[in-house]
Amino acid sequence: MKQKVLNLDAEAAGEIELNDEIFGLTPRADLIQRVIVWQLAKRRAGTHKTKTRGEINRTTKKWYRQKGTGSARHGARSAPQFVGGGKAMAPVLRSHEFDLPKKVRAAGLCHALSSKAKDSKLIVLDSASVDSIKAGALAKRLNKLGTAGMLIVDGTFEEKFALSARNLSNVALVAVAGLNVYDILRRDTLVMTKAAVKAIEERLS
Repeated sequence: MKQKVLNLDAEAAGEIELNDEIFGLTPRADLIQRVIVWQLAKRRAGTHKTKTRGEINRTTKKWYRQKGTGSARHGARSAPQFVGGGKAMAPVLRSHEFDLPKKVRAAGLCHALSSKAKDSKLIVLDSASVDSIKAGALAKRLNKLGTAGMLIVDGTFEEKFALSARNLSNVALVAVAGLNVYDILRRDTLVMTKAAVKAIEERLS
């Protein structure tokens, strides 16, 4: 499939041929959902922890005699039913990460890219470069592309461009090596340079 190439001023700069096996698929929501759940599970810290009955530092001396009081029979005050006692089946430190086949991860990325292309939310730039470090000037140029929030992808960002874009709240920068399904879908528009398109096609072919 053919895609128009623009510059930062939203002016035409030619065309590029996109790989249909990466950008021309019919998006499958189930694959995309699987990859996003896998990504978010890896991010979870798993540091939730509550003391169990065996970890509570309270006396284990019996409160009162076993029988004859008319009350329930109790032993240690660390039992879960008492204030200050340990929690039954408490959460413990653990990892929420699980395995996902590489083919599924690659397929999810292809379908996420295809969903942006299908919704006309994919913009290809000839390059991402500026002459000076000025956030305001870059913001005006990016606004010409008519996007509310964008993810810009490049092979290696120029220092001036990266410094100019880092304070723009509606712009996020990601290198090709770090491109992922979650970041693609959480932004309204995907903006890729020609170098990034070539690199991602080599990575997923």
